[in-house]
Amino acid sequence: MVDVPSLLTAEIGATRFEICVADITTLSVDAIVNAANTSLLGGGGVDGAIHRAAGPELLAECRALGGCATGSAKITRGHRLPAKRVIHAVGPVWYGGGHSEEELLASCYRTALDLAATNRLASIAFPAISTGIYRFPPDLAAQVAVGMVAAEVSATPRGITQVVFCCFSQASADYHSDAFAELGLA
Repeated sequence: MVDVPSLLTAEIGATRFEICVADITTLSVDAIVNAANTSLLGGGGVDGAIHRAAGPELLAECRALGGCATGSAKITRGHRLPAKRVIHAVGPVWYGGGHSEEELLASCYRTALDLAATNRLASIAFPAISTGIYRFPPDLAAQVAVGMVAAEVSATPRGITQVVFCCFSQASADYHSDAFAELGLA
């Protein structure tokens, strides 16, 4: 287990779930998930922070990936980050809920978990994907994220022993805690 400053912990089978308020670029987990854009070439928010912390080698590796579709994810090395790998998940822009936004958000979490399992990564940290400039309602995003990840990890053994929801604010952490409570995990 990787030690993170957790506000909430829950166990589902062999997987420990945690919520923390922290800078995701400082976590020593096997993989951090980047809330990426479709170009994978950096941007604002957590995407920009990850690219800055990882160094120019991350940008060079991302250039070779040819972008990524919304609802999907791709994986790179962590370069200068404490995390071994970065999983670049592209969440949807919120257009009011009538453009499959929830399904696309769930898909990027599922794809990130699949990549973690394929690469035999035991610990993974997720930011609150799509809740910044993509304007996804943060309470709904937390419900989708926690619900999808909990369902996927409990349904399919993947070798993932630690899932961290790394929030950028206390409000985001509260939404994630509420989602855990709604699932009966808190």
